[in-house]
Amino acid sequence: MSESELPRVVKLRQIDARPIRIEADAEERAALAERFGIVAVDRLAADVTLEREGEDVAVSGRLEADIVQTCGISGEDFPVRIDEPIALRFVPEVAHTVPDEEIELEESELDEIEYTGDVLDLGEAIAQSLGLAIDPYATGPNADAVRKEAGILEEGATGPLAEALRALKKD
Repeated sequence: MSESELPRVVKLRQIDARPIRIEADAEERAALAERFGIVAVDRLAADVTLEREGEDVAVSGRLEADIVQTCGISGEDFPVRIDEPIALRFVPEVAHTVPDEEIELEESELDEIEYTGDVLDLGEAIAQSLGLAIDPYATGPNADAVRKEAGILEEGATGPLAEALRALKKD
């Protein structure tokens, strides 16, 4: 099992219908912020239920986080609230062969995490869910003002980029 910033190992034999709450401490939140290239993870909590289905384990619940990102337009840091459902499945690792052709995954296979042995890292699954919930193109509250100052907010925008784009549209 690889090193996770949020290790929460669960043994298969311990899985029952009781809800599990995972909360990241300050050190774990700092490591996750670094991993995902954001300013801070101020809070991260998940309430999940695990259900065994043979060797598979279905995980469902909710992820809540308060993070701080940097706006790609204004460069200012701004808070973001994340509140996402979690629905994934741990499946036993299978030997992989590299296919000669492209394969297409079914929708039900997209949120599967493989595990080996008799343990799974629920914390890493929560960390991955957080990573997927972070909008890499999120913009802060002052982004429109900065765009307007740069002349790229409105249809009649000015500047070299706007002129080049208009020239492309005429062709």
